[in-house]
Amino acid sequence: MCEHSERRRRLFSNLTGRVVEIGAGTGPTFPHYPPAVTSVVAVEPDPRRRAMAERAARGARVPIEVVGAVAEALPIGDDAVDAAVTSLALCSVADLTGALAELRRVLRPLGELRFFEHVIAERGPLRLLQRVAAPVYARTSDGCHIARDTLAAIVDTGFTIEECRRFMHADGRLEPAIPHVIGTARLWGPSKNTGTTIFGRTLSG
Repeated sequence: MCEHSERRRRLFSNLTGRVVEIGAGTGPTFPHYPPAVTSVVAVEPDPRRRAMAERAARGARVPIEVVGAVAEALPIGDDAVDAAVTSLALCSVADLTGALAELRRVLRPLGELRFFEHVIAERGPLRLLQRVAAPVYARTSDGCHIARDTLAAIVDTGFTIEECRRFMHADGRLEPAIPHVIGTARLWGPSKNTGTTIFGRTLSG
Protein backbone atom coordinates (compact mmCIF):
# COMPACT_ATOMS: atom_id res chain seq x y z
CA MET A 1 0.00 0.00 0.00
CA CYS A 2 1.45 3.41 -0.98
CA GLU A 3 2.07 6.04 1.70
CA HIS A 4 -0.77 8.25 0.45
CA SER A 5 -3.28 5.39 0.55
CA GLU A 6 -2.12 4.45 4.03
CA ARG A 7 -2.77 7.99 5.23
CA ARG A 8 -6.28 7.91 3.77
CA ARG A 9 -6.89 4.55 5.42
CA ARG A 10 -5.84 6.02 8.76
CA LEU A 11 -8.04 9.09 8.23
CA PHE A 12 -11.16 6.91 7.90
CA SER A 13 -10.20 4.17 10.37
CA ASN A 14 -12.89 3.35 12.96
CA LEU A 15 -15.37 5.96 11.77
CA THR A 16 -18.94 5.16 12.82
CA GLY A 17 -22.44 6.58 12.51
CA ARG A 18 -23.49 9.45 10.28
CA VAL A 19 -20.72 11.44 8.59
CA VAL A 20 -20.48 14.66 6.59
CA GLU A 21 -17.59 15.13 4.16
CA ILE A 22 -16.90 18.55 2.67
CA GLY A 23 -15.17 19.05 -0.65
CA ALA A 24 -15.83 15.48 -1.76
CA GLY A 25 -14.55 16.21 -5.27
CA THR A 26 -14.95 13.22 -7.58
CA GLY A 27 -15.31 10.81 -4.66
CA PRO A 28 -11.76 9.43 -4.21
CA THR A 29 -12.36 8.95 -0.48
CA PHE A 30 -15.56 6.92 -0.84
CA PRO A 31 -13.91 3.46 -0.93
CA HIS A 32 -12.26 4.16 2.44
CA TYR A 33 -15.46 4.48 4.49
CA PRO A 34 -15.76 1.48 6.87
CA PRO A 35 -19.01 -0.53 7.14
CA ALA A 36 -19.73 0.92 10.60
CA VAL A 37 -20.58 4.23 8.92
CA THR A 38 -24.36 4.27 8.51
CA SER A 39 -24.57 7.15 6.02
CA VAL A 40 -22.49 9.92 4.46
CA VAL A 41 -23.52 13.37 3.25
CA ALA A 42 -20.82 14.29 0.72
CA VAL A 43 -20.79 18.01 -0.09
CA GLU A 44 -19.36 19.14 -3.44
CA PRO A 45 -20.19 22.53 -5.01
CA ASP A 46 -18.69 21.92 -8.48
CA PRO A 47 -21.30 20.35 -10.83
CA ARG A 48 -18.79 18.39 -12.94
CA ARG A 49 -17.03 16.88 -9.97
CA ARG A 50 -20.34 16.28 -8.23
CA ALA A 51 -21.60 14.21 -11.17
CA MET A 52 -18.48 12.05 -10.99
CA ALA A 53 -18.89 11.72 -7.22
CA GLU A 54 -22.47 10.55 -7.68
CA ARG A 55 -21.23 7.75 -9.94
CA ALA A 56 -18.54 6.82 -7.43
CA ALA A 57 -21.10 6.76 -4.61
CA ARG A 58 -23.08 4.04 -6.35
CA GLY A 59 -20.18 1.64 -5.89
CA ALA A 60 -19.40 2.51 -2.26
CA ARG A 61 -19.80 0.09 0.64
CA VAL A 62 -21.90 2.58 2.63
CA PRO A 63 -24.86 4.82 1.69
CA ILE A 64 -23.51 8.12 0.34
CA GLU A 65 -25.67 11.10 -0.64
CA VAL A 66 -23.81 13.63 -2.78
CA VAL A 67 -25.22 17.14 -2.44
CA GLY A 68 -24.47 20.46 -4.11
CA ALA A 69 -23.59 22.96 -1.40
CA VAL A 70 -20.70 24.89 0.08
CA ALA A 71 -18.94 24.20 3.37
CA GLU A 72 -20.06 27.54 4.77
CA ALA A 73 -23.77 26.63 4.43
CA LEU A 74 -24.28 22.92 5.00
CA PRO A 75 -27.77 21.50 4.27
CA ILE A 76 -27.74 19.60 7.57
CA GLY A 77 -29.47 20.24 10.88
CA ASP A 78 -27.80 21.11 14.17
CA ASP A 79 -26.10 18.25 16.07
CA ALA A 80 -26.98 15.86 13.25
CA VAL A 81 -23.74 13.99 12.48
CA ASP A 82 -21.29 11.92 14.48
CA ALA A 83 -18.19 12.85 12.50
CA ALA A 84 -16.95 15.24 9.83
CA VAL A 85 -14.22 14.59 7.26
CA THR A 86 -12.14 17.13 5.35
CA SER A 87 -9.59 15.88 2.84
CA LEU A 88 -7.63 18.64 1.08
CA ALA A 89 -10.73 20.84 1.26
CA LEU A 90 -10.21 23.46 3.98
CA CYS A 91 -7.38 24.99 1.96
CA SER A 92 -9.78 26.06 -0.77
CA VAL A 93 -12.99 27.07 1.00
CA ALA A 94 -13.83 30.76 0.61
CA ASP A 95 -14.30 31.29 4.36
CA LEU A 96 -12.26 28.94 6.57
CA THR A 97 -13.74 30.28 9.81
CA GLY A 98 -17.27 29.98 8.46
CA ALA A 99 -16.72 26.44 7.22
CA LEU A 100 -15.35 25.28 10.57
CA ALA A 101 -18.21 26.98 12.40
CA GLU A 102 -20.66 25.05 10.22
CA LEU A 103 -18.89 21.77 11.01
CA ARG A 104 -19.13 22.58 14.70
CA ARG A 105 -22.83 23.35 14.30
CA VAL A 106 -23.74 20.05 12.60
CA LEU A 107 -21.57 17.85 14.83
CA ARG A 108 -23.12 16.25 17.89
CA PRO A 109 -21.49 16.79 21.29
CA LEU A 110 -18.27 14.74 21.43
CA GLY A 111 -18.35 14.52 17.65
CA GLU A 112 -15.02 14.28 15.87
CA LEU A 113 -13.40 16.06 12.95
CA ARG A 114 -11.01 14.02 10.80
CA PHE A 115 -8.72 16.25 8.74
CA PHE A 116 -6.05 15.78 6.05
CA GLU A 117 -5.01 19.24 4.91
CA HIS A 118 -2.37 21.60 3.60
CA VAL A 119 -0.96 23.81 6.34
CA ILE A 120 1.62 26.54 6.65
CA ALA A 121 5.04 25.50 7.98
CA GLU A 122 5.58 26.12 11.67
CA ARG A 123 8.68 28.28 11.16
CA GLY A 124 11.70 29.03 9.00
CA PRO A 125 12.27 29.88 5.32
CA LEU A 126 9.56 27.51 4.10
CA ARG A 127 6.92 29.41 6.06
CA LEU A 128 8.01 32.65 4.40
CA LEU A 129 8.13 31.00 0.97
CA GLN A 130 4.58 29.68 1.37
CA ARG A 131 3.32 33.15 2.21
CA VAL A 132 5.04 34.66 -0.82
CA ALA A 133 3.88 31.90 -3.18
CA ALA A 134 0.32 31.59 -1.82
CA PRO A 135 -1.40 34.12 -4.15
CA VAL A 136 0.10 32.56 -7.30
CA TYR A 137 -0.53 29.01 -6.07
CA ALA A 138 -4.17 29.82 -5.37
CA ARG A 139 -4.70 31.04 -8.94
CA THR A 140 -3.21 27.90 -10.47
CA SER A 141 -4.49 25.24 -8.05
CA ASP A 142 -8.28 25.62 -7.77
CA GLY A 143 -8.08 28.29 -5.10
CA CYS A 144 -5.83 26.31 -2.76
CA HIS A 145 -4.37 28.54 -0.04
CA ILE A 146 -1.13 26.86 1.06
CA ALA A 147 -0.34 29.47 3.72
CA ARG A 148 -3.40 28.92 5.93
CA ASP A 149 -2.79 28.06 9.57
CA THR A 150 -5.52 25.43 9.49
CA LEU A 151 -4.64 23.84 12.83
CA ALA A 152 -4.93 27.17 14.65
CA ALA A 153 -8.27 27.81 12.95
CA ILE A 154 -9.59 24.42 14.08
CA VAL A 155 -8.63 25.16 17.69
CA ASP A 156 -10.00 28.71 17.52
CA THR A 157 -13.37 27.27 16.45
CA GLY A 158 -13.61 25.30 19.70
CA PHE A 159 -12.20 21.92 18.73
CA THR A 160 -9.61 20.09 20.81
CA ILE A 161 -6.84 18.47 18.76
CA GLU A 162 -6.53 14.84 19.82
CA GLU A 163 -4.11 13.52 17.22
CA CYS A 164 -2.02 15.32 14.64
CA ARG A 165 0.91 14.46 12.42
CA ARG A 166 2.81 16.84 10.16
CA PHE A 167 4.49 15.64 6.97
CA MET A 168 5.70 16.84 3.59
CA HIS A 169 3.66 15.74 0.58
CA ALA A 170 3.29 16.66 -3.11
CA ASP A 171 -0.27 16.43 -4.44
CA GLY A 172 0.94 15.97 -8.02
CA ARG A 173 4.05 14.80 -9.85
CA LEU A 174 4.92 18.32 -11.00
CA GLU A 175 4.10 20.03 -7.70
CA PRO A 176 6.60 20.69 -4.89
CA ALA A 177 6.21 18.94 -1.55
CA ILE A 178 4.53 21.22 0.98
CA PRO A 179 3.51 20.78 4.64
CA HIS A 180 0.39 18.75 5.38
CA VAL A 181 -1.34 17.62 8.56
CA ILE A 182 -3.50 14.60 9.30
CA GLY A 183 -5.35 14.04 12.53
CA THR A 184 -8.46 14.17 14.68
CA ALA A 185 -10.14 16.96 16.64
CA ARG A 186 -13.14 16.65 18.94
CA LEU A 187 -15.89 18.85 20.33
CA TRP A 188 -15.53 18.32 24.05
CA GLY A 189 -14.09 21.56 25.38
CA PRO A 190 -10.59 22.36 26.58
CA SER A 191 -8.14 19.50 26.96
CA LYS A 192 -7.37 18.40 30.53
CA ASN A 193 -3.64 18.53 29.80
CA THR A 194 -1.42 21.13 28.18
CA GLY A 195 -0.06 18.92 25.44
CA THR A 196 -1.26 17.64 22.08
CA THR A 197 -1.36 13.89 21.55
CA ILE A 198 0.52 13.01 18.37
CA PHE A 199 -0.54 9.43 17.57
CA GLY A 200 -0.05 8.21 21.10
CA ARG A 201 2.75 10.63 22.10
CA THR A 202 2.05 13.80 24.08
CA LEU A 203 3.99 16.93 23.21
CA SER A 204 3.99 19.87 25.58
CA GLY A 205 3.40 23.45 24.47
